[in-house]
Amino acid sequence: MSGATMRDVAFSLSRMTDRPVIDQTGLTGAYQFELTWDPNAASVSTAGNNRASLFTALREQLGLRLDSRQGPVEVLIIDAAQRPVED
Repeated sequence: MSGATMRDVAFSLSRMTDRPVIDQTGLTGAYQFELTWDPNAASVSTAGNNRASLFTALREQLGLRLDSRQGPVEVLIIDAAQRPVED
């Protein structure tokens, strides 16, 4: 990533993990970094593969940690949808 804020990183992590990720680092500014991980790895590196899981890579390469917590999350609920009719 180049020129990424921690908010950008949190958004990207949300998409990768299919869970909401909220930036609570307090870090401001834009950062440039490279993160290497194995998208098929579980929570730790697999034998014969030097690439770590996303969670391990974040901790070891960037010093960031993802903590699982419960809390309020913004949700958009669509209770009905209709096809538009031609005029």
